[in-house]
Amino acid sequence: MSSETSSFFDRVYEVAKLIPYGRVTSYGAIATYLGAAKSARMVGYAMNGSTGKKVPAHRVVNRKGLLTGKHHFDGTNLMQQLLESEGIKVVDNQIQDFERVFWDPLKEL
Repeated sequence: MSSETSSFFDRVYEVAKLIPYGRVTSYGAIATYLGAAKSARMVGYAMNGSTGKKVPAHRVVNRKGLLTGKHHFDGTNLMQQLLESEGIKVVDNQIQDFERVFWDPLKEL
């Protein structure tokens, strides 16, 4: 991994660590906040590589509130279980009341 990619991942982790308990954000919202609006996929790669970094990766979902990264968590439904333990309702891999629990770093930071 290049130092440029590593630096971007570190910035992604810093933003993800700020997502409040009981809230979620999207890959694209983090990318936009970091000035790299077209880099949502890179944010996803960063989340995949966040194991052991104390990053609440379960709080980062796609722009429609789908748990697209759930297969990167140990256990079949760990991502959903983590979200539900924070009071977020998930049905068929879709966050319910997504607009209400969505956290936009551009507006909140």
